[in-house]
Amino acid sequence: MILLVCGPPGAGKTTVATRAAERLAAAGAPFEVLHSDDFSRRTYERLYDRVVERPDADWLLDGTFYHREWEERFLQLPNARLVHVTASLQTCLERNCARENGIDERGVYVVHAEFDEPGADADLTLDIDELDADEAADALVDAVRRWRSDGDG
Repeated sequence: MILLVCGPPGAGKTTVATRAAERLAAAGAPFEVLHSDDFSRRTYERLYDRVVERPDADWLLDGTFYHREWEERFLQLPNARLVHVTASLQTCLERNCARENGIDERGVYVVHAEFDEPGADADLTLDIDELDADEAADALVDAVRRWRSDGDG
């Protein structure tokens, strides 16, 4: 299974992805985790290359994926699921400011404004203005269990 955890900067993607991966590993269902921040250039190409090198692994990929074509490339792979983490601009700005390695504030404004929201294409949407990080991680773990029990992963 490939989980694409997408959303604007500061929405909580990394926190949710990390906590969900910890819970899944504790339940005996470990995922290989890659964060877009792990790569300084050609980010989505390099993420893709890693995934296709190990097609039998379960992957949890954390990145903005704010250009639709980045999402679509991964979603063509078998067993890929799109998880949209969303939050208001204000929440994203506050969370980005509190991060040690936050991006320039203008970048948050730009990506949030230009983010091509997956809408109905998302398999799961987690609104961080409504859920805290633990609730969102639990919802993601529950979704993985449901997808697997439905034979989708």
